[in-house]
Amino acid sequence: MQELDQNGRLQAVAALGDPVRRSLYELLRHSPEPLSRDQLAGSAGIPRSTVAVQLERLVDSGVLSVEYHKRGGRSGPGSGRPAKLYHVVGPEVAASVPERAYDLAAGLMAAAIDKSDADGSPVREALSEVAFDTGRRLGAAAGTIEGMLTQTGYSPEPDGQGGYLLSNCPFHRLARSHTEVVCGLNGALLTGALQGCADSVHQVQPDPDGPYCCARIPRRSP
Repeated sequence: MQELDQNGRLQAVAALGDPVRRSLYELLRHSPEPLSRDQLAGSAGIPRSTVAVQLERLVDSGVLSVEYHKRGGRSGPGSGRPAKLYHVVGPEVAASVPERAYDLAAGLMAAAIDKSDADGSPVREALSEVAFDTGRRLGAAAGTIEGMLTQTGYSPEPDGQGGYLLSNCPFHRLARSHTEVVCGLNGALLTGALQGCADSVHQVQPDPDGPYCCARIPRRSP
């Protein structure tokens, strides 16, 4: 499943704002198997024509996916056309403005606790290692540091000197209440990302007085 970007998540949440679409989504979310238009229309008590239109809107928004199957185990000539079936793409739909990545932070912290329990390393040391490794993976997947910053929600902006200012903190609320822990996590994540995308031009620089993020990504000095 391809993960939706911020615009895609916003469109998905907007699509679910309609009560008819949300009721269809909930039916599918709780169904152990994909359902057809007729099944959904019968369960929801909504005309099939209305169901068809609303289902396609959910598909276009990335909330649902479609598959085609012959029902009843029949196949071959005379078995009829495959049924168009719908299923939920992911277990949840969430978006925030500005973009946040609290699920990423939670995953890193949980992995750090697991690592600390397994090898006895201090939790903060484990968190730094886990964040660095995750940043390296994200950087390699994105290919460039700008791509990684954009995909992770940092909203990078050129600093006028070949580097980037980070105009959004993906961990904003956590950083306010647990500044030292989250900023340490953030620095390790960004450092790993530079290594992952093989970027030797830029570096991570603390920016504790910055208006948005506790770090920036300037060019290295010649």
